[in-house]
Amino acid sequence: MAQATVTLVDGMQFVAETPSGHAFTIDAIPDVGGRNTGPRPMELLAAGVAGCTAMDVISILRKMQQRVTGLKVHVNGEQAAEHPKRFTSIHIQYTIIGYGVAEDKVARAIELSQTKYCSATASLRPGAPITFSYTILEASPDTMAK
Repeated sequence: MAQATVTLVDGMQFVAETPSGHAFTIDAIPDVGGRNTGPRPMELLAAGVAGCTAMDVISILRKMQQRVTGLKVHVNGEQAAEHPKRFTSIHIQYTIIGYGVAEDKVARAIELSQTKYCSATASLRPGAPITFSYTILEASPDTMAK
């Protein structure tokens, strides 16, 4: 079971705590009473999607013995104009860096994440279509630092 507790600090600023022992600030923009001291809840939801699928994909690619040296996952969630401003669609862009990484392995790793393993996308998919794309970059001194 996933759990979290948020406690009001001041204005719209909250401290979130998780059972794994981590704490972080959540806040809003000044226009709605926040001080911009932390991410917004929907940003955290997008980050959760990115983190969930990234962990799946890197784990699967390692099991497939792919020489991945870097992975970046960018999530773009389109939101409804009216409240509750839920995600209406989500696009996930994967950038994989490595040595001779096979495209078919990347496609399979992403497919497994999206259809079998990622609980974050599975939770959101019924209400928001999720699409994805990927780019594979050959590792070099320039791509290693990114």
